Amino acid sequence: MPAFEPFLAHRYAPGTDLTRVIAPPYDVLSDDDTDALAARSEHNVVHIDVPRGGEDRYERAAATLQGWLDAGVLVTDDEPSFTIYRMGFTDATGASREIVGVLGALEVVDAGAGGVLPHERTTPKAKTDRLDLTRATGANLSPVWGLSLARGLTAALAEPGEPVGTLVVDGVTHRVERVTDPERIAAIASIVGADDVLIADGHHRYAIARTHRDEVRAASGRTDTTAERTLTFINELVEEQLSIEAIHRVYTGLSADALRDALAGRFDLTPAPEPTPATLAEMVRTGRLVLLTAEGASWLTPRPGAFDGVRALDGAWLEHAVEGTGAEVGYQHGLAEVTGLVSSGAVAGAVLIRPTSLVEIERTAREGLLMPPKSTFFTPKLRTGFVLRPLGVTD
Repeated sequence: MPAFEPFLAHRYAPGTDLTRVIAPPYDVLSDDDTDALAARSEHNVVHIDVPRGGEDRYERAAATLQGWLDAGVLVTDDEPSFTIYRMGFTDATGASREIVGVLGALEVVDAGAGGVLPHERTTPKAKTDRLDLTRATGANLSPVWGLSLARGLTAALAEPGEPVGTLVVDGVTHRVERVTDPERIAAIASIVGADDVLIADGHHRYAIARTHRDEVRAASGRTDTTAERTLTFINELVEEQLSIEAIHRVYTGLSADALRDALAGRFDLTPAPEPTPATLAEMVRTGRLVLLTAEGASWLTPRPGAFDGVRALDGAWLEHAVEGTGAEVGYQHGLAEVTGLVSSGAVAGAVLIRPTSLVEIERTAREGLLMPPKSTFFTPKLRTGFVLRPLGVTD
């Protein structure tokens, strides 16, 4: 089972206006988003997490980070800590929710070694940027998101820690609390270390941490450095601690008619009304998907036996249905965004899919399986900048 440890965290100095310096994760930011955040404050975390410019941008990010530490913009904890991270929000059904997890240093394990498990196949993505930034700054900046299969973590995090920051953005209240009590740290670490951790978000970040760990091992000849762990947010894999939305499929590389014909080989197609948020809930209730083309919407009802031997996942069904058609699949979160792509003619068509169930997520983990790419969209998104984790060879 994976080790999970506290660490000496870098944090913004007490009294900092967090609305000016905390940012969304780098991989959801457009260039315009990054420019706006950078203009908000010279100390916004994007100046180091999403450095702009030429080939020296990573070295400049490292110099900026060190400059902030020297000037007291960032301060370092006096003792190792865990950080409880709570996100309060209203979900898509209108219910008030709170997700609570803990930021700490999770063991970096070899692929296939167990303990820390991927949950879906990843799409190709350049890793050089994040790896170069990690090498230059010597820090973990954005956390991986992990789901603990152990029971009891939510209860262990119920008691508040020492408040160190609150931020309200996009209707979500983000609160972070420091935990330094040795007994409580030991209890949290013991729970996380009692069972596997499933990576929910940040598969590429975790893979980069593995590459960086191997580089440090080769350079130092040691296996006891801080590179053996990586910054990770972990919450419990239980229904009340998850908010999962679907990532819908959009298709190019074929005509709308060809897409419809391919799907008709596996699904019954019947007319559907223009989709609304209520349609997404109806899809879950009825077990149907929705095809969108410029001609309108159609219900997709799986035919009996059409997917025998195929995992009961919408993404897997669609991969099977369009195989061999030349269709190129893209991924888009958000109903309005999907309908906009279809109405603009940017795509031949789209299929609205259902969120992956908790049962299927846990079964996937326990059986060592992988879901199709972009099967789950975990919300709300963690913010970057509440906690940074320094790296380096330990004494």
